[in-house]
Amino acid sequence: MIDKELLDILACPACKSEVTLDEADQRIVCSGCGRRYPIRDGIPVMLIDEAEMPEA
Repeated sequence: MIDKELLDILACPACKSEVTLDEADQRIVCSGCGRRYPIRDGIPVMLIDEAEMPEA
């Protein structure tokens, strides 16, 4: 799905932390602030406005 090399260079646009892949939910998850970015047609949508905030 998402190439490991691409995942290694991606960072959260909001807080600049590393991100991980959540294959089950088709999301890129920030390890810092917890925002979840959608993956559409195999492309991560790394826009702050498109991100889901973590549940409290």
